[in-house]
Amino acid sequence: MISLVFSYSHVDEALRNELEKHLSPLKRMGKITTWHDRRIDPGLEFEHQIDHYFSEADIILLLISSDFIASDYCYQVEMANAMERHKRGEAVVIPVILRECAWHQLPFGSIMAATIDGKPITKFASHDEGYVQVVDAVSRAIASMEAKRPQQSAHIPSPVLGNPVTETVFNPRSNNLFLPKIFTDLDKDRARREGFEYVARYFENSLDELRKRHAGLDFDFQRPDADSFTCAVYINGSKVGQCGIWCGSRNMGFGDICYSQSGVTRNSCNESLSVADNGQTLGFRALMAFGYSNSRDSLLTNEGMAEHLWDMFFSPIKQRNR
Repeated sequence: MISLVFSYSHVDEALRNELEKHLSPLKRMGKITTWHDRRIDPGLEFEHQIDHYFSEADIILLLISSDFIASDYCYQVEMANAMERHKRGEAVVIPVILRECAWHQLPFGSIMAATIDGKPITKFASHDEGYVQVVDAVSRAIASMEAKRPQQSAHIPSPVLGNPVTETVFNPRSNNLFLPKIFTDLDKDRARREGFEYVARYFENSLDELRKRHAGLDFDFQRPDADSFTCAVYINGSKVGQCGIWCGSRNMGFGDICYSQSGVTRNSCNESLSVADNGQTLGFRALMAFGYSNSRDSLLTNEGMAEHLWDMFFSPIKQRNR
């Protein structure tokens, strides 16, 4: 069975837990065992246990973020040792880019990342989409290893008289040890405000890039107030699409962020999203999402929400101008 370890910053522990859940099919098929430092039992020497499991691992997942790179232990010890084993052909190192950071020029930057083009997990419309790509990358690594080495039965060396055997038995433990986090109204209001501002910047920048790429295309982007914006696209002076996005009113039964193809209407919308949580992080859940991916069932990041609303806005324009 292939042994896999995680090298990560504890700041990214929630993301690591999500990834480990997605690796469950490989565990259930008997393909891998996984290990990380939270499995170290009380009373055992911390660095010795980490060194042991990293020196024996077949696959080492580097969970990359700015916190990982800033951590002396993650970068100078775990990553450096993992890269040496990778170069010697003793293990396979797979970088998993969790959050946007400057990683391409670092030692692992020459290794193909788990996601396509090294897209950070937090940049996917939902984290699940990114983790599926990571599982695919791990599956390919496993298949390559199995093809290269013959099946061998496990060999447990007999103790030599006078030489005590170091205990290296893996103690199974659930990863389901996290109690739900409690998010305050302040947390939710901040998430709502940050999400709306992200969507506004996303639309304005996308429209600007759209104009650069297509001759005869122009747009109008307006912020009537701090809680709303409108935009319209014109081709050769003719309007081909418009929308309005605003912070909704929960008291009126709307979500936290609303979208309408008729502009900012306040009393009706084509889509609305509400701040929600999965017990560990805050995100946005679409209330309608008819005909648009699986957004209604997913907890969307700020970028995922922006992409979802942009698709609703831009898809009719593309259809109209085919």
